[in-house]
Amino acid sequence: MEVLPTSVSWGRARRAPGEGSAVVALVTGGNRGIGLAIARGLRDADHEVVVGSRSGEAPDGLAAVPMDVTSTESVDAGISSIESEWGPLDTLVANAGITRDTLLVRLDDTDLEEVIQANLVGSIRCARRVARGMIKARQGRIILISSVVWALGSAGQVNYAAAKAGLVGAGRSLARELGARGITTNVVAPGFIDTDMTAALSEEQRATILGQIPAARYGTVEEVASVVTFLASPAAAYINGAVIPVDGGLGMGH
Repeated sequence: MEVLPTSVSWGRARRAPGEGSAVVALVTGGNRGIGLAIARGLRDADHEVVVGSRSGEAPDGLAAVPMDVTSTESVDAGISSIESEWGPLDTLVANAGITRDTLLVRLDDTDLEEVIQANLVGSIRCARRVARGMIKARQGRIILISSVVWALGSAGQVNYAAAKAGLVGAGRSLARELGARGITTNVVAPGFIDTDMTAALSEEQRATILGQIPAARYGTVEEVASVVTFLASPAAAYINGAVIPVDGGLGMGH
């Protein structure tokens, strides 16, 4: 993999070519949609980006490692592989997640537990694994990808909304726990973004949603990625414990 030059200034001295870039980022669930846009954005900002996905596929020329965030063993193996190949992680973007939407009375234990594990516990598991190295380096960025539903709720998404709300509590707790070590933890909460998921909605559903968004349009994956890229940069060093909405005003800052 080509080692990209970097203009980003970090506390750690830059490693020599072949030993990995000075700014190494892991994006879980970075093989499609918002995650892929984030991975591309960080790469364009001269981060050495590695995508974590269950398939281990490397889209768009990106490096990738197999990683199932619902498995501690898989997370440990994937991050150990990154550390061995590219060096210590400077940035974690915990984006991996799934949906199993249904009304509460139809929600079975499997759909409840799988969504909580993938969206909430998986993100905490990844943060736990990278925290020790970041504490040792006294620098790092942890960015959790939540959703506007953490604050607004969403009928048929009790499991998903609960997981995304949990990320806010986890992120703010990590900010208090790790902030003095030069590590920031922030949460990005996208609203309705133009992805394959929203493209599958009916025209009636799309019109109803658009009627609730003050910006009167869907967001783009690049708009989410630009916020994440900023939070991963030195310019965001004093932003910690924040929940940043990218939702066209739908959540009105919640």
